[in-house]
Amino acid sequence: MKPELKRRLFCFVAVTLAIFISYGYGVFTGAYHVFPYYHIRSLKRFVANRDAYVHQASHALSDAYEWIEVSKKAEFAPRDGAGALVFGDRMWLIGGWNPNDVDNFPLVCNNEVWSSPDGLSWQLEKANTFLDGSFDVHSDWEGRHTAGYVVYKGKMWIVGGDANQGHYQSDVWNSEDGRAWKWVNEGHPVPWGPRVLHYTVVFQDRIWVIGGQTLPQFAPANETYYSDIWATSDGIEWEHIIPKQPSWLARGMIGGCVVYDGRIWILGGGTYDIIKNKNRDKNRGEYYNDVWSSADGLNWTLHTKSAQWHPRSYHDVAVFDGFMWVLEGSYKGNRNDVWFSNDGVNWTEVPNTPWKPRHASSIFVHDGSLWVVAGNNMESDVWRLDKKKRSGLELESSK
Repeated sequence: MKPELKRRLFCFVAVTLAIFISYGYGVFTGAYHVFPYYHIRSLKRFVANRDAYVHQASHALSDAYEWIEVSKKAEFAPRDGAGALVFGDRMWLIGGWNPNDVDNFPLVCNNEVWSSPDGLSWQLEKANTFLDGSFDVHSDWEGRHTAGYVVYKGKMWIVGGDANQGHYQSDVWNSEDGRAWKWVNEGHPVPWGPRVLHYTVVFQDRIWVIGGQTLPQFAPANETYYSDIWATSDGIEWEHIIPKQPSWLARGMIGGCVVYDGRIWILGGGTYDIIKNKNRDKNRGEYYNDVWSSADGLNWTLHTKSAQWHPRSYHDVAVFDGFMWVLEGSYKGNRNDVWFSNDGVNWTEVPNTPWKPRHASSIFVHDGSLWVVAGNNMESDVWRLDKKKRSGLELESSK
């Protein structure tokens, strides 16, 4: 628990107890309250065991949320890495990857779009057109997963893509309805390619592409791990930003986005590496659990070198109920742990996650809930995290 929050919680309970003792049991004489000895002894015992009391309160607060299974099997096929946007009071599921389902993903990834107002009923807004070699790249976006997905200027945006088709998808698309999509940067190649697995956010009225890497094992390019940033207001013209040191090591593989307390946050992440190179840089193929933030993209603050949660990649991050969240991911296999924090340093785990371990899920913050949809468990399940309706102490959220 955050030290300042621990102090406030202890002071609150101590003062409350003191008031209760003085006004409920003390003997009032003139301007002073005289406590009976046994009540003073009780107060001393409370002070001596304050850490235990605070621990109990923290445990109760970690149990402030509950998971609800909305659907075991939604209408869409299982997938991971699908885009997840909330737009027009609906959740939008965009594309995705499933190489074992040749019917719905004939080219490994597809470009269909689904939407739902409640997580239970899903509507196919755009059928998959990415079927075979006759696909016209000018008419629609290629199937993809783990791209950049944001809502910006009243539209849904897809920024870049993956390398599963033997090339780097460096196109930028947007849509007002999820059905008709416009190739925004047609004829204007992005200056930041080749790149995949980048982290994408909207911040200070621009789209930001952060980190990422090449995958020469999938598409030709020099092996490169990026620690730079590119920002745009239109998807065509981009500003290159080189973070000042100290800053985060090259990485990507972070789904969702966290802009919190007026800052961009990087929560863990990693690099994808299947090249059997014994002499590779020690930072490649790594998993991280450090936490960084920046108010301008140039100057970065390290909040912790090692958060309470395990290092991971292909996890998802979000802002929900006034907190930053880290969910699932990959580290020595799929995970299903869920954590939240209001400062990036002190993290609380939501216990007893009921859904199967996974990575690269689709995460939504919609209708007062935090949603987990599908992922590398390769099921089309839908879960919702709600805040329990209860009285009592509440965690302090944003500053």
